Amino acid sequence: MLIYRMNRLNRYLLLLFCFTVSVVANAQTQRPNDLKLWFTHPAATWNEALPVGNGRLGAMVFGNVTSERLQLNEKTVWTGKDVDFVNPGAKAALPKIRALLFAGKYAEAQEMAQEKMMGNKTVESNYQTLGDLNLDFNLPSQEVADYRRELDIETAVARVSYRVGQTTFTREIFSSAPGQALVVRLTASKPGSLTFALKLSRPGNKATINAAGNEIMMREHVGNGVGVTMVARTRVLNQGGTVAVAGETIRVEKADAVTLLLTAATDYRPGDPLAISGQQMAAVETQAYDALKQAHIADYQQYFKRVDLDLGTSDAAYFPTDARLTALQNGNVDPQLLRLYYQFGRYLLISSSRPNLNGVPSLPANLQGIWADGLTPPWSADYHININIQMNYWPAEVTNLSEMHQPFLTFLDELRPDARKTAKDMYGLTGTVAHFTTDPWHFTETYGRPQWAMWPMGMAWSVQHLWEHYLFTEDRKFLQESAYPILKETAQFCVNWLVANPTTKQLVSGPSISPENTFKTPTGEVATMVMGPTMDHMIIRDLLTNTIEASKVLNTDAAFRRQLETTLTRLAPTRIGKDGRIMEWTEEFEEPEPGHRHISQLFGLHPGRQITRQTPELLAAARKTIDYRLSHGGGHTGWSRAWIVNFFARLQDGEAAHQNLLALLRKSTLPNLFDNHPPFQIDGNFGATAGITEMLLQSHAGELHLLPALPIAWPTGHIHGICARGGYELDLDWENGKLRQVSVLSKLGKPCQIRYGDQVITLQTQAGKRYRLDSGLKVVE
Repeated sequence: MLIYRMNRLNRYLLLLFCFTVSVVANAQTQRPNDLKLWFTHPAATWNEALPVGNGRLGAMVFGNVTSERLQLNEKTVWTGKDVDFVNPGAKAALPKIRALLFAGKYAEAQEMAQEKMMGNKTVESNYQTLGDLNLDFNLPSQEVADYRRELDIETAVARVSYRVGQTTFTREIFSSAPGQALVVRLTASKPGSLTFALKLSRPGNKATINAAGNEIMMREHVGNGVGVTMVARTRVLNQGGTVAVAGETIRVEKADAVTLLLTAATDYRPGDPLAISGQQMAAVETQAYDALKQAHIADYQQYFKRVDLDLGTSDAAYFPTDARLTALQNGNVDPQLLRLYYQFGRYLLISSSRPNLNGVPSLPANLQGIWADGLTPPWSADYHININIQMNYWPAEVTNLSEMHQPFLTFLDELRPDARKTAKDMYGLTGTVAHFTTDPWHFTETYGRPQWAMWPMGMAWSVQHLWEHYLFTEDRKFLQESAYPILKETAQFCVNWLVANPTTKQLVSGPSISPENTFKTPTGEVATMVMGPTMDHMIIRDLLTNTIEASKVLNTDAAFRRQLETTLTRLAPTRIGKDGRIMEWTEEFEEPEPGHRHISQLFGLHPGRQITRQTPELLAAARKTIDYRLSHGGGHTGWSRAWIVNFFARLQDGEAAHQNLLALLRKSTLPNLFDNHPPFQIDGNFGATAGITEMLLQSHAGELHLLPALPIAWPTGHIHGICARGGYELDLDWENGKLRQVSVLSKLGKPCQIRYGDQVITLQTQAGKRYRLDSGLKVVE
């Protein structure tokens, strides 16, 4: 009983000692693969299940012994439809609300905005589960031993294995992008041991389910007819034994091995989902399992293998993932867990955001990637465009997954028709505008409460990603045909949206908010709207600067470019308050939530590029701003903590970045390493992966800055294959806390400026050539 009387940390240390002794005693023990999430028990909850996905079709693997639940998702299973809900009073109310705000009548302005600006969104749109694939097994009535459930993120294959008596049972599950199917392989070490029942189900009991021969099909027009029509089908391919239908269930008796194939489609894009899912099934059912698996692994690894990270080793890698997370929460050092977490973020992006399939645009990763349970997931698992979807794609370019960026970039183009309509109908302006959230039906109007909804910067922030994609690839065709037209339209709205402050004569944005935050007025009321929130101006400054640079690259729109340049000279600047912090609003208001999760006034630090070593006063003010937020409990949500990691990386404070990275895992990470808002939101996973990369390489300030925020905790290691703006791919190696060497692949043949500490060189390059530099930035032949 002694072990149960110990505290959590001491129990872990005792177990670590016992395990280490057993490892030492076994000379044949090999160091484990630290790119696996693995557990010694089935998932008790959804937050312990393991995700697989091919960018469109996903599953959560629970791994129960006598039953298996695969909770399924298909990216286009959405309720809702295309509707307009602009408030008809918005256009007329706009100048009145502005006048009230300039006069300091914040409460009156907010009341009018609630009545006249907020739309009436009556049609719900929810991302929904595709359903469940359930397997119920008949097993010998003997004790279960040697249980293991794992996800190998190096191959994107999940695996469950256990022994009952003398028979070992194994399941392998993956979602194949080449095959566009979910594949489940069931085997047993003893022939004739696989007996189970299989069925498909869906919450709500409105799906039509039919079983015939060796296939079960499930169909439903979701949202009670207001949404997509979906079809899912599962086919049973058995080796040995028998297959029989019983109602809506298929029963397999005494098989040697079984492969299950699941395909799914909807009518979100033009096409018959019944025919599409059938074509997908016909394409995979003739392929041998090993061929399907090898094609899947080869396809996945062409992306995943591009980047390798090593932050050091520890014996913690011998332990299950949940035990390692618990140990980290109790102060254990585990650099390999950080490596796993980093690569898990890349795994999730590859698995939830593949580029277009056969020329058909793919939706971007949503608030939960593609993995969401039930019919009403948190926040509808929609596309929040006031930071969340942007954070999803922060790691895309820097971690060498540029192709995975494409669904988001395409989605921005698909927003344009409604964004033009909203700009015209709601504000009487040309160009494109979107607010705090949207969905696959591409609405850009706003609804809800002004505290989060009266913010017309969603499109302006999102299109930053178009320019970033160009900076990393310098794809001129993409810039001319795709990016620049969207940048231009969004900039057109912003220059017409800005108005002169009657007192300062500077151009300001408004009515608008600092996303989801509030302030106290001089009369003690809590308000949210102002004329001229700092974040708006940072976003607009970023947008106009990017659009100007794009027009220069394309040598087009000189007159429009001059208009943007003039607007920038009149735009209200970023201001520092009396306490040395960057001001969030036009006045130094008291904050009801000084530890608020959004730290919007630091957009210019990250993901923007307005606060750098070239602006030392703003850099110091940014540090005071983040320190103040943290001292009042900031960073208490997963995605917010991930943003803070990026802030400290840009501040070149490796220790603070590392401590906040540890805080993210200790306080805001679920047992399966999903980010916890709470509840689960995938943006924190992506933001943290981007943040680790920013700690090791930055290129936003016109130079390749090597190891700008390397913490003491990572004395020796490497990161290979990461990317920088200008078309560069880098391999970085360090030891004893110092750069050992860097290899630079120049894809475009441009000269680049490289910084390490106070050393700066200019490297002349040729396209396709790799250059190796030593710790002194000298080229080594």
